[in-house]
Amino acid sequence: MIYWSIFLAFFIPGILGYGGGPASIPLVEKEVVDRYGWMTTEEFGEVLALGNALPGPVATKMAGYIGYVEGGILGSVIALFASVAPSLVLMIGLMVTLMKYKDSPKVKNITRLVRPVIAILLGAMAVQFFVTSYEASGTIQTIFLIAASYWLLEVRKMHPALVILLALVYGAVSSLF
Repeated sequence: MIYWSIFLAFFIPGILGYGGGPASIPLVEKEVVDRYGWMTTEEFGEVLALGNALPGPVATKMAGYIGYVEGGILGSVIALFASVAPSLVLMIGLMVTLMKYKDSPKVKNITRLVRPVIAILLGAMAVQFFVTSYEASGTIQTIFLIAASYWLLEVRKMHPALVILLALVYGAVSSLF
């Protein structure tokens, strides 16, 4: 019965929490603290603070931790699944619909119109990354990373994941000096 309770405690906020993890936190608190009494408000606040301190979505981190505390490893898996299940079901439903109408002229037109928007958003993100890198690292570091990345990607044909990994290692080593 505890596993069903864990599932409901995270599935219901996942359905009702429009706006992602931060929007569902009060709903999770209502379930975990008020409905099931698994934690006090103070304990929930500490779990929330810990979840915010770690990288990644806060809702899944909290679900994994609370599920583990209440039901062990299986409870953690159930809580994680329950927190992502509403989005997963919706995405599968949308993909089924999209695949059904993929040859429709309207769907093709929408796809044709969305591609430039995605390109602009990616370009804006790249400019923002450049500005952040320039402000944090300086001109020489930024130019070196751009030139090295270009050379590794275009001349050496290295996989982008390896270039990113090398840039992370370079950043870690250069921050030591």
